[in-house]
Amino acid sequence: MEYAQTQFSGCRPPSPSSLGAGLRLALALGTAALALPSTAAQAAGTLAGTDIVNVAQATYDSPEGSTPITIDSNKVTIKVDELLDVTVVSSDPGDVASAPGLSAQVLSYQVTNSGNGSEAFTLSADTTKPGDEFDSVFEQTILDSNGNGVYDPGVDTLYTPGTNDPVLAPDESIAVFILSTIPAAAGDGDRAEIELSAVANTGHGTPGTIFAGQGDGGGDAVIGSTGARDADSGFFVIQASDVTLTKSATITDPFGGAQPVPGAVILYQLVATTVGSGDLVNLVISDDIPAETTYRSGTITLEGAPLGDADNDGDAGSFADDSIAVALGTVPGGQTRTITFQVTVD
Repeated sequence: MEYAQTQFSGCRPPSPSSLGAGLRLALALGTAALALPSTAAQAAGTLAGTDIVNVAQATYDSPEGSTPITIDSNKVTIKVDELLDVTVVSSDPGDVASAPGLSAQVLSYQVTNSGNGSEAFTLSADTTKPGDEFDSVFEQTILDSNGNGVYDPGVDTLYTPGTNDPVLAPDESIAVFILSTIPAAAGDGDRAEIELSAVANTGHGTPGTIFAGQGDGGGDAVIGSTGARDADSGFFVIQASDVTLTKSATITDPFGGAQPVPGAVILYQLVATTVGSGDLVNLVISDDIPAETTYRSGTITLEGAPLGDADNDGDAGSFADDSIAVALGTVPGGQTRTITFQVTVD
């Protein structure tokens, strides 16, 4: 181990007798007598480019035994290197529901500079990850330009790699959106994985790798624990729905039989069955009154409960222009709705 000699100036050297009698030397190597103000801690510690300044001191009594004399060492300055780190996290709370054939379907992510210097990042999306049931078709990567965390078409910024790579300060995050088209062949319950990755533009690789002189603030850049590259995935899930409609008729003639003679009453029954894991929105069942028959007013029912004929009477049924209609609203998959109405054979 080598020890540095400290040179003293500004006073006459003490005599051997005074050294033996009263010299008390307190050398505090590593004590920062002169230092820059402290900086608030960031995700990766002190900001890149910060100078760490250190000065040691020696204090001893003067030969006359009066005021102590203090001598400063030379100043040692160390510039903090930039640590390159990044994290990517999916922002969606779970699988995002979609349906076959839809475009501009959105998955959301958050990219955070977890290093200690300002850094630009290159983003890339992978919609062809193995192990899922289908691949969505990549459309665009969008940067959240207004910072609200929600994709706003026409407001947020189209991302072009190498042109507008996001530059993030330490601990700064940006929301990123990946837009995709869902193929028409995707089936109910199928999932698609989409991965967003972010890579530091200064460099990435094995933690501890040094890029000399390329750090923010003029120091070196050092690869951090993430390898200056991170990725996370979001998922689409198909919630496809459909409806089957079955119609049947029961005839009651004036003579107690079931013959379709004039004056006979036909009871039509419509059974709507929804299938799939999604919801059918604004489902409406309608049926034209057949020619050579007359609708019997007030005979529409839904699940056995009577419905009115007027459009504005507050219930789901209506009769207009020789057609009945029942508005079922949003119906989840796997349910049935039964509707009946009556006509008289002319």
